[in-house]
Amino acid sequence: MRIDLNCDLGESFGHYRVGDDDAMLGIVTSANVACGVHAGDPVVMRQTAALAASNGVAIGAHPGYPDLQGFGRRILQLDAATLEAYVIYQLGALSAFTRVAGKPLVHVKPHGALYNLAATDAGTATAVARAVAAFDPALVVVTLPGSQLSLAARGLGLRVAHEGFADRAYRKDGTLVPRNVPGAIIHDPDVAARRAIQMVAEGTATTLEGETIPLRIDTLCVHGDTPGAVQIAAGLRARLEAAGVAIAPLTETSAA
Repeated sequence: MRIDLNCDLGESFGHYRVGDDDAMLGIVTSANVACGVHAGDPVVMRQTAALAASNGVAIGAHPGYPDLQGFGRRILQLDAATLEAYVIYQLGALSAFTRVAGKPLVHVKPHGALYNLAATDAGTATAVARAVAAFDPALVVVTLPGSQLSLAARGLGLRVAHEGFADRAYRKDGTLVPRNVPGAIIHDPDVAARRAIQMVAEGTATTLEGETIPLRIDTLCVHGDTPGAVQIAAGLRARLEAAGVAIAPLTETSAA
């Protein structure tokens, strides 16, 4: 068994600091780097790409809605052409810094509201997938199993990596429970670790209501901006390895 551990990083900007990127880059195998639109800035993007490269961590783009005030967690009403352009713009910005760092851009994982909407809305999914295909069809698209984005990306011949969340609750349709619902975010490291092992070893997840659903994944997200994130991520990796799961970057897992 193999799994990639990914984390959303580079979300600091200006004088504001979000998460402990240095510590997380010693734990995860893939970094989803904010592209300066929902969070991040050119200085942080360059630093994060360089740190990821020095730690041997695969670098991916984490494009979101242009919503700095809302941290990209609000849906913006953009037409398809505008959304496509915004995604291409963000991929281009980050790829400049990965080039300087001497590492290729490996994958694309939308952020926040864009991630969630692309999972369920075919039009949004198509716009995101078209942007990735236009920019670089070799990039891997990271999304939920069975999502609209998975279908759209594969329809354009793109590689897809299906993602699981150990610290987020699921609905029975395989989508994430909204953050404002009680129980949506899991803070207990032991619970998160058990859920991760269930996803990787059994290919299932337990919903908020207690139902078991199929959930086969290639990569597991560990959030970097929640309290105790580094400790949760380190414990999660240790528990996975103790269970016989090999931790490997996205380029070595089963994305297809």
